[in-house]
Amino acid sequence: MAKLFSQKTNRSFYLFMASVGCSPLFAQSSNAQNGSEPRKGEGKPLNIVYIMSDDHSYQTISCYDNRFIKTPNIDRLAASGVRFTNSFVTNSISGPSRACMLTGKFSHKNGMTTNATRFDSTQVTFPKLLQSAGYQTAIFGKWHLKSEPSGFDKWEVLVGQGQYFDPIFIVPEGRVTHKGYSTDVITDLSINWLESDRDPNRPFCLIVHHKAPHRNWMPNTTDIDLFEDVTFPIPETFYDDYQGRQAAAVQEMSIAGDELDYAFDLKLNSDEIKTRLKENLTFALRRLDPQQRLEWNRVYDSVLNDFQMRDLKGRELAEWKFQRYMKDYLKCIKSLDDNIGRLMGYLKENDLLENTIIIYTSDQGFYMGEHGWFDKRFMYEESLRTPLIVQLPAGRGDLLKRGDIDQFVQNIDYAPTILELAGVTIPQDIQGESFVPLLKGNRPKNWRKSIYYHYLEYPAEHAVRRHYGVRSSRYKLIKFYGHDIDAWELFDLKNDPNELQNIYTHPGKRWVKRKLHRELTRLMVKYEDSVVL
Repeated sequence: MAKLFSQKTNRSFYLFMASVGCSPLFAQSSNAQNGSEPRKGEGKPLNIVYIMSDDHSYQTISCYDNRFIKTPNIDRLAASGVRFTNSFVTNSISGPSRACMLTGKFSHKNGMTTNATRFDSTQVTFPKLLQSAGYQTAIFGKWHLKSEPSGFDKWEVLVGQGQYFDPIFIVPEGRVTHKGYSTDVITDLSINWLESDRDPNRPFCLIVHHKAPHRNWMPNTTDIDLFEDVTFPIPETFYDDYQGRQAAAVQEMSIAGDELDYAFDLKLNSDEIKTRLKENLTFALRRLDPQQRLEWNRVYDSVLNDFQMRDLKGRELAEWKFQRYMKDYLKCIKSLDDNIGRLMGYLKENDLLENTIIIYTSDQGFYMGEHGWFDKRFMYEESLRTPLIVQLPAGRGDLLKRGDIDQFVQNIDYAPTILELAGVTIPQDIQGESFVPLLKGNRPKNWRKSIYYHYLEYPAEHAVRRHYGVRSSRYKLIKFYGHDIDAWELFDLKNDPNELQNIYTHPGKRWVKRKLHRELTRLMVKYEDSVVL
């Protein structure tokens, strides 16, 4: 019999498995956190393909927003599956977001509160539970949790944030460099595992974690000319003055400011341009082969010449930087979409779609110039909201085949959902909710009507202050706290979707404040987040 448990799984995990009644190969699904009886999975165990990009904004997926780019392969997933229109994260930063996804718990519960934290990989995760139930598990791409992956039969993960060209991977034996562009390489590793390493007689869970389109948005040289002749519309909030929003005013993620690095981010490679992150660009460019470097220089030397000739200042400079940011970011999205199409093509050609669920999401949202920003972190919509598309297996008649789902979901829901679909018991201490009922077309009366958020990484890059809050269907209440700030913000998302008017002190909103404060306290008690109560 194939090995069902990772050798590095500790004794406490085995005891935990026994305590929740999950025996290998014969596990049953349940909504255990709701106290209901376990339910058997329907028919043959489902395969799971979970694809997650890094910092992919919903604004740059054409089935969500078609202003900037066409993403035909992601759109095809949505057209043949379900699209979530109210999908949110619990902590909009890479490492913590990944830990929430793996554990089904908020950051304060799984311990991964910031990117500087080390994830405790001895704790229970959904890949471990799948593995113990007889699933083959594999992960390729970004890990970014500092500890070594566990719960996987096969893993190759990027060092830290990873490099776009000739990326270095950590493997059980040490480190290995794969020649090529990271998005291509991660897809190659995933397809090779499906083709050569897995047992076709056992169900599998494949996790594909792309680096793209993470900063510094280095495109593949095959896509390097894309969008060079396109002028993108300036967001209506690009020149936001942050009036009434103290934390927004003191952030350090402005496109107009020096935070968008002239060398590293804008690829202006000149001896005359000396910036904080210049060496990062120098290191990255050394990874290109001679032909790639020729193509790179052909485009970015021209960009440098254009920049030097114009001698831009003020708004003209800010808008020039915005255009460069958008072009490079979207070039990375083009490669990402192409490779998702390549993986989908393999699954179709090998008759795996009949019994495979495919999930596409991002670890958080991203700013495409809204409020004058790049990056994420804030509880504001562009950062809080994330794409989520699920293509359901053709062989499961009890699941939806296509359509939109508008109920609130969060990334802590992925673990219990995957476990229930796999027929594996959901541990009682998981804080997320399985959204399998939503995938069956149901609208449960007790489904969440609001979401809780808590960002904890400060002091840190971009200087976004710590904050927590609650979002309902219409309103959002945020508390910024600690160090040099103590401020509340309240937004009416119906009348102010861009979140420009902080109405916390408006007399006419007292009843709204009281209601949201009560809901915020309720959620903090529910999720046992007592740090700032």
